[in-house]
Amino acid sequence: MAILDVIKNEIAGKSTPNLSEDQIPKILDEIFTAAIGKHASDIHFKPIEDKFAVYFRIDGQMIKHAEFEASFQHPLVARIKIISGLKIDEHRLPQDGKSSFTIAQTDVDLRVSILPTSYGEKVVIRLLEKNPKLVKLSDLGMLPNVLLKVRKSLNKSYGMILAVGPTGSGKSTSLFSMISTFDATASNISTLEDPIEYKIPNVTQSQINTEIGFDFSDGLRTLVRQDPDIIMVGEIRDQKTASLAVESALTGHLVFSTLHTNTAVGTIQRLLNMGIDRFLIAAAVKVIISQRLARKVCNYCRKKISVPKKYQILFREAGIQFENAFLYQATGCEHCNQTGYRGRIALFEVLEVSPNLEEMIIQNASSAAIQKAAIEEGMVELRQDALFKAITGDITIEEALRVIN
Repeated sequence: MAILDVIKNEIAGKSTPNLSEDQIPKILDEIFTAAIGKHASDIHFKPIEDKFAVYFRIDGQMIKHAEFEASFQHPLVARIKIISGLKIDEHRLPQDGKSSFTIAQTDVDLRVSILPTSYGEKVVIRLLEKNPKLVKLSDLGMLPNVLLKVRKSLNKSYGMILAVGPTGSGKSTSLFSMISTFDATASNISTLEDPIEYKIPNVTQSQINTEIGFDFSDGLRTLVRQDPDIIMVGEIRDQKTASLAVESALTGHLVFSTLHTNTAVGTIQRLLNMGIDRFLIAAAVKVIISQRLARKVCNYCRKKISVPKKYQILFREAGIQFENAFLYQATGCEHCNQTGYRGRIALFEVLEVSPNLEEMIIQNASSAAIQKAAIEEGMVELRQDALFKAITGDITIEEALRVIN
């Protein structure tokens, strides 16, 4: 029996386990092993009054993994500080560190963040696989007509392609899937990242380091002197980076980047707010991909149902035929940890900046007017894409509504 199970049983029996120095590393190793085995993206060590809980973020959702007595808090946090190179005796200030962990020949980087709270120090550890497999562009989950638009934009010799959405919506994965379609031996491809997530053969990848003053704008300014064909900027965070990225896109480079905006059309206003001239936006931006991640319903235990009446109006408004279609419910089994969900799929809204839309941007048209024109030109809205994926059995209708509302 694993040491974690023994301790859980002792706690359940209301007896206080006796801690020894060699138990703490074993407990932590078991937590890391379980998190990696369940494909968690983050581990949360959370102090709660007289308890110390451990949560995993799996497919975007927080799931409790274990709960300890408060006496475990200090030794576990101290162990995390030791392996992350942090100050053990510092309890008043936040700390950030990094470490690594290996299981079954899989190397995982640990990005550690420690925050003092009223009940003690909370620790969040981001798990980053060192050499994750690149997802093919065709496997991202884009509808055929949407994928066609994206592939068309990749044939351009210059311009800007933006992936937008909240943190953790798969923007970087989408960009790297697009970049991997190019022959890196025939084109000079360079990236600026924080951190470097995927390693691509023959692509020049640079790690941003703000502590020494090497940020995205500095890196981009240098990259354009390196005779690049394709540039990927991990994130546009400020006016300086935005301006340089737009300038690069207008001077013969294909530029990929991300922004934190809620909709594809809203990205235009975001760039305007960052001080970019609307004429430059219209000329530089070619495609904006807004996306979210939804949990896929488990194929092993999903249950087929007819479309309930309360949801029929949603499909009708989206112009989706549902009369002879089915939805699927999440039930739960051993394959999905009894959650009913297994893995994630992206939902997309792809705005192709046509000549008509370019003119509307220049003429200072409202976001609502641009949205309407884009839909008339065939843009599939995020809501529609979610409903399509519900009707085809990729996600539940509840998950679709959770993500898009």
